[in-house]
Amino acid sequence: MSYTPFAPLKNWFSPELYRRLAAVLALISRKFDEQRFLGLTLDGLEQRQLMARLQQTALAFEESTPGTYSAKLDVLRKLAPRIGHEFIAIFLSDFVRQFGRYDFDASMAALRDFTRYGSAEFAIRPFIVDDQERTLSVMLKWTRDGDERVRRLASEGCRPRLPWGLRLASLVRDPAPLEAILHALRADSALFVRKSVANNLNDITRDHPAWVLDQLKSWDLGHVNTAWIAKHACRTLIKKGHLRALSLFGFGKPPALQARLTASPASLNSGSTLTITARLTSTSRASQALAVDYVIHYAKASGGTSPKVFKWTTDTLPAGGEVTLTKRQVIRDFTTRKHYAGPHRTELQINGRRVAETVWTLQAGAVGRD
Repeated sequence: MSYTPFAPLKNWFSPELYRRLAAVLALISRKFDEQRFLGLTLDGLEQRQLMARLQQTALAFEESTPGTYSAKLDVLRKLAPRIGHEFIAIFLSDFVRQFGRYDFDASMAALRDFTRYGSAEFAIRPFIVDDQERTLSVMLKWTRDGDERVRRLASEGCRPRLPWGLRLASLVRDPAPLEAILHALRADSALFVRKSVANNLNDITRDHPAWVLDQLKSWDLGHVNTAWIAKHACRTLIKKGHLRALSLFGFGKPPALQARLTASPASLNSGSTLTITARLTSTSRASQALAVDYVIHYAKASGGTSPKVFKWTTDTLPAGGEVTLTKRQVIRDFTTRKHYAGPHRTELQINGRRVAETVWTLQAGAVGRD
């Protein structure tokens, strides 16, 4: 199957897609009711947004395919490699979420199979809610799977605060049941898996930073893969200047230096590029490990400000040495941030401490909303 890559996301589930799916399913299963499937998916399609379309696809398959749950899974297993689109293939796992919670073993096996075509990270979460111990036990076994997409599901599926996903309130309260899974994946060879482990741990730092740091302290951070996970897991803590997290990576000491921060141009319009320059001069007789960030206090429509910490770099400043750092950032609106005219204070943060600041001004433009 082929898809238009730049279509609006919800239009991935288009009339053309449904007709192609129906034709393939009719070839796989002689008892498949093609007309019923098309009626259930096409009727009201324009009113459905992306996730509603995905869920309706699973429902339509259930209603138009006779047989047992196990038999329907067999049909979907044959369909899976013919879909060719990772997001559309998520409907396979959503079918399991909607109709398979009474058959745990068959559903776990199906989610393991389907995640290779479209991630099952959303579908497995109700199973964790239903029976956390049993489901996490299966996911621990997946950490040893030869397929990195299955290993990733072991971590991604149990992230306590997975974006777009069902929040796992029990694991938000107590992440201890995740220790074995995260430990098993702490040095995984696949970057795809390591990113998930780091994101899982970063989720947990919102509620239990000490627990995460205890785990990382017990790991071998001399292993390059483990060190990568640990650094990315602590990214939010480091931005916040969390002293214990900074110390874990050698950035715990206050910097001994003189710092000057400038912004150019001092006044700019939306869509222009801001250049931030930091000049650092050591006042120490020893070299220093530096974690350098910067903080922009964005103007708000209400007249106040909202700070946002940005990662800059890590560096070593030699004894008595000097270094100049430059960062460029385009100042434009995003769906997650609206810019407002006015002065914007910007601070230089090194090893969690604010050491210099400057101010630049955004010229008046369209009025936004907070």
